[in-house]
Amino acid sequence: MDRRVVAVTGGTRGIGRAVAELFLRQGAAVAVCSRSPREPSLPQEILHHRVDVRRRDDLKTFLAAVQQAFGALDVLVTCAGVSRWRAVEAIDEAMVEEVIQTSVLGTLWACAAAAPVLAAPGCIVNVSSLAGKRGSAQNSAYCAAKFAVNGITQALAKELGPRGIRVNAVCPVYVETEQLHVALAESVSPAGGGPVGAYLASFAAQHTALGRLPSAQDVAEAVAFLASPAAAAITGQCLNVDCGTLPQ
Repeated sequence: MDRRVVAVTGGTRGIGRAVAELFLRQGAAVAVCSRSPREPSLPQEILHHRVDVRRRDDLKTFLAAVQQAFGALDVLVTCAGVSRWRAVEAIDEAMVEEVIQTSVLGTLWACAAAAPVLAAPGCIVNVSSLAGKRGSAQNSAYCAAKFAVNGITQALAKELGPRGIRVNAVCPVYVETEQLHVALAESVSPAGGGPVGAYLASFAAQHTALGRLPSAQDVAEAVAFLASPAAAAITGQCLNVDCGTLPQ
């Protein structure tokens, strides 16, 4: 792979971290941003900026820094997101701000900041969720956010395609990350307050075709494919990475 420049929002943990490290191994120049300080274990070759993705100016500043450091921007991957389960009557403004603004505004502002500076043939890959394809109980805010991410993806594919920029999304089912375990530990989550590992094993056995859940590496590989020349004719797609949970 040529040395492309890749920016990843939410790139210090979970899926975002797997994406960033995969591109680094493939020879790309990689920059990540997060709300939290730089993780000590993050490879030194990866540029890190502290950013609140809900703020448009923060993302403009981040991508300007990427361009200054590496001279270009070829790939944007939006991974920042927050998962919370809550009954609809218990949703409050603070939860809406955390869940919807992080996923929706974080995705929209990142794409808006990247669009003028992406070099054709550039691409954007948004990390969405299977929750952006189907609803689930106690999950209305998160589903709303991820449905919106899929809508942004499809709209921008049409808008940016004439500039030679492709826009796609990946829609994982449960991926075992630290953040997922914290979210599923809540009593209103599908795990019902029980052991999270047992719930995920049961879900994989009952609902996936392959009898397992995707790993963060599986999702990263799908992102890298969509960002590669092998996917040059693919845009506007929201690809399930779900081990056959929702065949389409």
